[in-house]
Amino acid sequence: MNANPYGFDLGDREPLKALSETPGQIRSIMDDWTGADFERSYAAGKWSARKILAHLAQTELALTTRARFALTTENYQAQSFDQDQWMPLDEHVDARTALDTYTTLRRMNLAMWRALTEAQMKRPFFHPDFGEVNVAWIAAQMAGHDIHHLKHFQQIAAQRNQS
Repeated sequence: MNANPYGFDLGDREPLKALSETPGQIRSIMDDWTGADFERSYAAGKWSARKILAHLAQTELALTTRARFALTTENYQAQSFDQDQWMPLDEHVDARTALDTYTTLRRMNLAMWRALTEAQMKRPFFHPDFGEVNVAWIAAQMAGHDIHHLKHFQQIAAQRNQS
């Protein structure tokens, strides 16, 4: 099985636990943010917090759809997607809507993840960039991806508090 591209961010955390905790951590960072705060970025030339939230909502849609296809389609072959080509489709969504979409979809998807059997989690499929992987790999990828972007929001919050 190929390595999780966000394995470093996930570390030794249990993926489903991380999937359940990280959205609340992200939301709590942003509780008192203004519209201007959501337009801040963690580094020059990188997406704003608002765009990262849109990206998280897009990823929540795409990767759990991939899991559902893998669980219900024999010999499923995933299709890659380019996040930079997807961003223009939703880049104008307001930050609170993107955050609400991400967290609401996550609650629904957690119900699915928690109900899967061990055999379902081990169900293999083919990914064009990573080769043969399984449904559990998607959960770990998503969990690490969340943490990866949580760090960006923490950076933005630290910069916000310094100004």
